[in-house]
Amino acid sequence: MAKQIFEGIKVADFSWVGVGPLVGRELAEHGATVIRIESHRRPDPLRANAPMRDGKAGIDRSAFGAAYNTQKLGMSLDLTRPRAREVARRLFAWADVALDGFTPGTMKKLGLDYEEAKKVKPNIIYCSTCQMGQQGPLATFGGYGAFGVAYAGFSYITGWPDREPNYLFNNHGDFVATWYLSIALIGALVYRHQTGKGMFLDQAQVEGGATFLGPLALDCVVNGRIAQRVGNYDPYAAPHAAYPCLGDDRWINITVSTEAEWQAFCRVMGEPGWAKDPRFATARGRKEHEEELDRLIGEWTKDYHEFEAMARLQASGVPAGVVETSEDLFNDPQLKHRQHFRFLQHKAIGRMACHAPAYILSKTPNYIWKAPNCLGEDNEYVYKQLLGYSDDEVADLLIDGVITTETDVPDFLREKK
Repeated sequence: MAKQIFEGIKVADFSWVGVGPLVGRELAEHGATVIRIESHRRPDPLRANAPMRDGKAGIDRSAFGAAYNTQKLGMSLDLTRPRAREVARRLFAWADVALDGFTPGTMKKLGLDYEEAKKVKPNIIYCSTCQMGQQGPLATFGGYGAFGVAYAGFSYITGWPDREPNYLFNNHGDFVATWYLSIALIGALVYRHQTGKGMFLDQAQVEGGATFLGPLALDCVVNGRIAQRVGNYDPYAAPHAAYPCLGDDRWINITVSTEAEWQAFCRVMGEPGWAKDPRFATARGRKEHEEELDRLIGEWTKDYHEFEAMARLQASGVPAGVVETSEDLFNDPQLKHRQHFRFLQHKAIGRMACHAPAYILSKTPNYIWKAPNCLGEDNEYVYKQLLGYSDDEVADLLIDGVITTETDVPDFLREKK
């Protein structure tokens, strides 16, 4: 097997929920040794989120909680216990990279911030990611990506003009911030390789998300226009929407933004009489009568299976794509060809699908063999083999509650027998 690009890099992942764990997963799936540090007493909130295996609660049964932690080692450690600081210092000494995903000030209160970490490992790369960053009047703003996408402006422009702003089901900013931080971290690793020096990376997730609204921000500054909710409509394309197809809740997205695409679309539909209506003769006319246009297109699409309609439209040069369900994704021939889903055996969930990286490196391909960790499942290996604790020392840490166990799990997350 070819050497992986991050092979030899060691990561102490103190982060939780989204961005930090996702960054750690990218490193792990390309060869880094990543230790996920958690506590049974206060586990990652995602471990309480559905879907759960067989619909039953359990700290290790959440597919959501597992999704971001493929290939990692699972370690349990209660950072609030007095002796935990010594364990964390050993982790800093072992690691090349430390990931912190808590509200600013949390790691400092624990005596585990960058200033303390670099006393142990002067060339450590310490990455902090949170909603607003480590400095500024709103630095202590806490919360999840749902708050971040609202603050960054996404919610205001998402939804229908006659309705309230929408909550984004997937916290979009989290998945933007992940890649900014990953790129910055790679740069820091290159710098460390060249100079031997570490650094502190301070990421504000809201700022990362806001960059994806650059054109709308520019329009506001230059033209004084404030972007509004427009549903599925687009200022430069018509039609531009999801249309019903044969079957139960089956849909296809279609976008037409040029005259050539419109003419091709009309040919695919068999040149219906309504397409010759003067109202639809120009792009401006189609925009002005978009509601009626969408209704007429829906009358055509409803007689076709979505994949058939997509194939016909794409073959004629009309942008179109099926609105796929989760089941469709597993049957998608393109995703199958690229081996996007890797099926691994999770100790609590059983056989589960894991996302592979959405890119392929030709010389250093990813290698995914370890299912997401149950909380603390690798304690024996991490404490003894990687950190050098003896059997007696591990026993003392257990007695002191530094190493947490299943008996410490909150009642609402206990698996019901």
